[in-house]
Amino acid sequence: MIDKLSWITAYPEAVLLVMACVIAMVDLGVKTPMRGVTYVLTMLTLAVVAWMQADLALGGQTTYGFGNMVVSDAMGNWLKCFATIAVMVTMVYGRPYAAPRGMLHGGEFFTLSIFALLGMFVMISGNNFLVIYMGLELLTLSSYALVALRRDHVVSTEAAMKYFVLGAMASGFLLYGMSMMYGATGSLDVNAVFKAIATGQFKHQVLVFGLVFIVAGLAFKLGAVPFHMWVPDVYQGAPTAVTLMVGGAPKLAAFAVVMRLLVEGMLPLAFDWQQMLIVLAVGSLFVGNLAAIAQTNVKRMLAFSTISQIGFVLLGISAGVISGNTLFGANAYSSAMFYIITYVLTTLASFGVIMILSREGFESEEIADFAGLNSRSPLYAGVMAVCLLSLAGIPPMVGFYAKLAVLQSLVASGDSFYLGLAVFAVAMSLIGAFYYLRLIKVMYFDEPITASGVVAPLDVRVVLCANGALVLILGVLPGGLMALCGNAIRQMLGT
Repeated sequence: MIDKLSWITAYPEAVLLVMACVIAMVDLGVKTPMRGVTYVLTMLTLAVVAWMQADLALGGQTTYGFGNMVVSDAMGNWLKCFATIAVMVTMVYGRPYAAPRGMLHGGEFFTLSIFALLGMFVMISGNNFLVIYMGLELLTLSSYALVALRRDHVVSTEAAMKYFVLGAMASGFLLYGMSMMYGATGSLDVNAVFKAIATGQFKHQVLVFGLVFIVAGLAFKLGAVPFHMWVPDVYQGAPTAVTLMVGGAPKLAAFAVVMRLLVEGMLPLAFDWQQMLIVLAVGSLFVGNLAAIAQTNVKRMLAFSTISQIGFVLLGISAGVISGNTLFGANAYSSAMFYIITYVLTTLASFGVIMILSREGFESEEIADFAGLNSRSPLYAGVMAVCLLSLAGIPPMVGFYAKLAVLQSLVASGDSFYLGLAVFAVAMSLIGAFYYLRLIKVMYFDEPITASGVVAPLDVRVVLCANGALVLILGVLPGGLMALCGNAIRQMLGT
């Protein structure tokens, strides 16, 4: 018999699952190309679920359910709330883009997106290795189908096949690492693994070997070098609405899994996994920024930009334990959480502009397609410029404060090695600024290819303006979100 507390920890997930089935059934009777009824029902469902998660997060309680396999805490609930909002924004931007391309027939775009979000919820709430893996598989299987949603489009199908093959390999890495972790500690429970490692009741060689496979699997899901091979191909090949679905909200879930497995489960092994994360971070910053310079496709450029941004997140996580001292943990992990949330916010707006500029039979993906955008639509050029400046880390955008928070956590350690990492990260950011500024130059100073204006539905314009404004406002007033991240991380570390 499942107790009442277990249902309380998972009732937003239950609502999401039930409504996904209801929406799939309702859509059978919808005939309009824009799927109005399905869209409204989906948005209402997501709005209610986001409110539930925010309410749980504000409650500030940590509860465990289903035999300690599921945890509900402030960090998880806030990440789930932000992931839900990210999926809602993706739906708003994606519907006018997807309808002319035949991606809304049958309502799969909506139902698969909800199931992908449910997978993220399970990943974020997982307090057991197998529960986390189940959530990961639900997310990835839904993502594979979404990437291949345009069945008659060769490039999308090719991207889906690459994603599937490489994703299966990464899932194998992760599962193999988890099985070795079970062999070393005798448990799949995250808290039990932590206790076994803290008390020395484990087989060290097996444990560290399993840790390598777990970090490799997580690095693939984050898109860190050298496990980044899928990111540029999937970003470029997938329909832009799906690219945003793959590159937005799932990053929050991947961050949560890193925190659950490495920080909550294996903090005593921080010396081992922090070294691995530093190697991944340095490689991601170097390869991501240099490779992005050579790109002419905006989606591919933003894919390499994502790789470099993940490098900053990993640097923040790797600064949590210095010489066995965990006092820096709350500051480092909260800066990484702030970074990943604001990065997703910026990504939503940048891909939203790309979708608005695309029209039936034409994908606005090349840098040349943005030529003279300011003369055609100052609003969309302004939003895109704000996003690019934020990604480059230029004040007063939120990206500047996010980078500053991570760099501050590195410098605060007082360790000369981490100070060197901070200097390297700044140098890579300076190199990376080139390709962001290049696109701004094209939008504002090049002659437009076409004189036609840019048309978008009212809801898309309103959401995009709010999205772009938040990127600027949170850069000027970051205190509230930073405090939220700090409180959530401190509560997680205290349980």
